[in-house]
Amino acid sequence: MKFWQAITWCETEQLPEIARFAEDIGFHGLMGGDHAVYPETIAPDYPYADDGLPPMQPDDEYPDQTAIFAAMAAVTQRLRFTTGVYVLPLRNPHEVARATATLAILSGGRFVLGVGVGWMKEEFDIYGVDFRRRGRRTDEMIEVLQKLWTGRMVEHHGEHFDFPRVQLSPAPETPPPLYIGGASEVALRRAARVGDGYIGAGTDPDEVPGLLQRLRELREEYGRAHLPFEAMLGLTAEPSLALFERMAEVGLESTVVAPFAYTLGKRSNLDDKKRQMEHFAESVIRRF
Repeated sequence: MKFWQAITWCETEQLPEIARFAEDIGFHGLMGGDHAVYPETIAPDYPYADDGLPPMQPDDEYPDQTAIFAAMAAVTQRLRFTTGVYVLPLRNPHEVARATATLAILSGGRFVLGVGVGWMKEEFDIYGVDFRRRGRRTDEMIEVLQKLWTGRMVEHHGEHFDFPRVQLSPAPETPPPLYIGGASEVALRRAARVGDGYIGAGTDPDEVPGLLQRLRELREEYGRAHLPFEAMLGLTAEPSLALFERMAEVGLESTVVAPFAYTLGKRSNLDDKKRQMEHFAESVIRRF
């Protein structure tokens, strides 16, 4: 089992030291969170809460993901990084391709691009992107990224993006793995069709076997069952060695430890975060 620590809403200045410490005590990677902007007022449309109210506030920190991962990669050697998830359709594909290619090179291939279609309509309105077409825009954007990451002279003429022959340089020797996030059937299908992995929202442990089976079925359907693929799931249960051993038995390969904001509160000092990570490492990682 690979253990990732969620760093969503962490105090940005603490992140390099969190990365050093996480690597030292045995975490596989760190997972950040992404929003491009956060309005003062939004509709209660958060899809992962029964009341539609999101757990974040406008003053919660959402630093640029490629910047923080580059900083953390510079002070580590093995730790991996991903975003759960990057709101891909808001962005320009050329900028995303260049930033992620550079990060892949500087991190020595330790970056995974975790993407989703987004849920906050107000964010799309501010960016001037059609919220209703974000799924189709995401699919085309993935196609564009995969072209640009080759480092060859490429062109694209699609519904949302149209450009003549261009070349991305530097390009990574191996493109960043692409993990797809989301809880809908559409997200599962996108992960199976074009992803190297899947990032789930909080998942009830009892639902994990069925979710993994559905992903296997879809990958068979798309003729991709022979390719490497990883599901990365945070679990909505009290973490314990027994829980993770049970999840490994049903085929879960990777899991995410809850953000510090859920366990220590929205603001916590670095020492408290280290103590919590050390406790998890001692009680779970080193005994797994």
